[in-house]
Amino acid sequence: MSGNWTEQDIPDQRGRVAIVTGANTGLGFETARMLAERGAAVVLAVRDLEKGKRAAARITGDVTVQALDLTSLDSIRFAAADLRAAHPRIDLLINNAGVMYTPRQLTADGFELQFGTNHLGHFALTGLLLDRLLPVPGSRVVNVSSVGHRIRATIHFDDLQWERSYGRVAAYGQSKLANLMFTYELQRRLAPHGTTTAVAAHPGVSNTELVRNVPSALRLPTTWLAPLFTQKPEMGALPTLRAATDPAVAGGQYYGPGNRGEFRGYPKLVTSSPDSHDQTAQQRLWTVSEELTGVRFPVG
Repeated sequence: MSGNWTEQDIPDQRGRVAIVTGANTGLGFETARMLAERGAAVVLAVRDLEKGKRAAARITGDVTVQALDLTSLDSIRFAAADLRAAHPRIDLLINNAGVMYTPRQLTADGFELQFGTNHLGHFALTGLLLDRLLPVPGSRVVNVSSVGHRIRATIHFDDLQWERSYGRVAAYGQSKLANLMFTYELQRRLAPHGTTTAVAAHPGVSNTELVRNVPSALRLPTTWLAPLFTQKPEMGALPTLRAATDPAVAGGQYYGPGNRGEFRGYPKLVTSSPDSHDQTAQQRLWTVSEELTGVRFPVG
């Protein structure tokens, strides 16, 4: 292996099944493309089937498309049923899809959009599919977080849906902090089984469609500074791919770009905020997430 972990370091994925949410564009597309080119059977789990089909046509390998709207628990349950029927075993579940800095909106189930999509949707999907991963040695759940988990981020247990007041940056930070707390609590529950691990990753600052909702005051400076601080989606996908495929990765680890500030660079093991490691808050978030989604995990 070279000093920098690159696409060439992805091990042979033949015989493995990988599900990637939000895989029709950006980081998810690049993640799916590289896994498929290494031989994995890849499912693009996407909201827009037509966009998913067009994305699949651009990828070489065994690629299928599954309708999945993470803003709807009904859609998540239908998608999970389809995936369970099609795949008796799943090796990789990569929870990549997300929204960022959106105006306040609600999901079909009444959840604040960023928390509902980025955390609760993936929490429910993982719980509904986990028994397809548990029998598979080396299987992994990879949750994609963000440097935003450090920015004005806390879990507002007294107002999870931001009904009192809403700040799009803080709401995004809450959802990305939740991704990490979910990862760490899931890993603790998976550890006794010895087969499946939970790992987290973040892409740094990548030039993707996700930044379309950046507040207007930041849009122009962001455009000017983008060449200095952002990287292409194929680079931004590498931390996720390393978390998913590097044999040296351990459960509960967190990978991100290696340059200063973790904005860009080749993937390495990084650290998350002290708040993300609060076990009491992790367990409370888990309980609340089960109550809100109605999904119970086959690990306890």
